[in-house]
Amino acid sequence: MTQKKKIIQAQRVSKIFPILKKTYPDAKIALNFSNNLELLIATILSAQCTDVRVNIITKDLFKKYKSIADWAKAPIEKIEEDIKSAGFYHNKAISIKGSCEAIIENFSGKVPDTIEELVTLPGVGRKTANVVLGNGFGKPAIACDTHVIRLSRRLGLSANSDAVKLEFDLAEIIPERNWIMFSHLLIFHGRNICKARKPNCKSCPIARYCPAAEKPELW
Repeated sequence: MTQKKKIIQAQRVSKIFPILKKTYPDAKIALNFSNNLELLIATILSAQCTDVRVNIITKDLFKKYKSIADWAKAPIEKIEEDIKSAGFYHNKAISIKGSCEAIIENFSGKVPDTIEELVTLPGVGRKTANVVLGNGFGKPAIACDTHVIRLSRRLGLSANSDAVKLEFDLAEIIPERNWIMFSHLLIFHGRNICKARKPNCKSCPIARYCPAAEKPELW
């Protein structure tokens, strides 16, 4: 990416950020949690599952498993049974139990607060780690879910569809203080206006800054 292109992209971000912030003043993470362990588990469950469904599951789940030891000691089959409606329950159960065991063994029972440490946990990639860092610890982080990937490409902020490469591209053009909120705003906008199959460009408050506005070939 050339320096000139980065400058253009950064300028576009500066234009659309305040508009999206005004449009979605309540933009925040949709998952319900009361501590960083619950956030980590809810984020693992959210893979290829709606946040609404995850919140339904965790409402009772977090009453049953109240500590990290509860998760670490629980039989994998029991965890599978309790999270089955989240889909991919076998792999998710392995990730949840394995992460809790690793946190107890390697981090004194506390969810680590750096991306380098978080990604050492079973089944935790950069996206999950960034969700926890940004929303749990309040640290600058860009969580690249499907909405962020789709909108970033449509807005011409990056040509990358790979979440990790996109994260680094966005980090270069978005002020660090806005990383967390920018992710939330794109997610809200993606759910409400800039949908995957048929974006509502006519109602889009940032259409004038979007290279893909009303151009189906770029969707």
